[in-house]
Amino acid sequence: MDRVLEPELMTDEQQALAYAKADFSTSNQWYVDHLLADCPQQLGNVLDIGCGPGDVMLRLATARPGVRITAIDGSKAMLELARKAVQNADLQQRITLLQGYIPGLPLAGRSFDAILSKDLLHHLPDPMVLWSEARRLGRSGTAIYVMDLMRPESPEAAHDIVESVARDELPILKADFYASLCAAFTLEETKAQVKRSGLPLEVTQVTDRHMVIKGMLV
Repeated sequence: MDRVLEPELMTDEQQALAYAKADFSTSNQWYVDHLLADCPQQLGNVLDIGCGPGDVMLRLATARPGVRITAIDGSKAMLELARKAVQNADLQQRITLLQGYIPGLPLAGRSFDAILSKDLLHHLPDPMVLWSEARRLGRSGTAIYVMDLMRPESPEAAHDIVESVARDELPILKADFYASLCAAFTLEETKAQVKRSGLPLEVTQVTDRHMVIKGMLV
């Protein structure tokens, strides 16, 4: 099926709260575990683009006490949830939250050891802004680690995934999940993005509905 865009930001408070309450623990922990295994030397000064309510950055900060994270999201509602989570975990000294948009984040170029993003790519009308910002903010040796959904072959397949994975979630979350699947890129589309960007990244399917785009800048 063709890609169907969804809203770029989750600005509605109820929508953000439903997302924060949903159980993404399996995929979030998978992401952090594999990030730690693949990039053990790059997790010093880290940028998380599209941090949402903050579960991934909290898991990473807990697993790696020396990490410093700058976490960005465009949604004020999401950042409020992330701020509360950071305060509850007493991690204000190691996690900095900023509201911002790509491209053009108010951050100095070539300033991060790792650039992370989970479940953001499918929200972007133009995916190239993520890759261009990664190039601007990274430097030689910077790790890029992106995880996102893959678009199913049909609307019916997308509905089947929603019912398989999120059958018991709130209707608002199930609707968002379906929209995200429809807005996601295919594996081949993502490989074409990476080729166009010129970044030395590999694109790999890692679950029935997820892919990882990763590599080191040179």
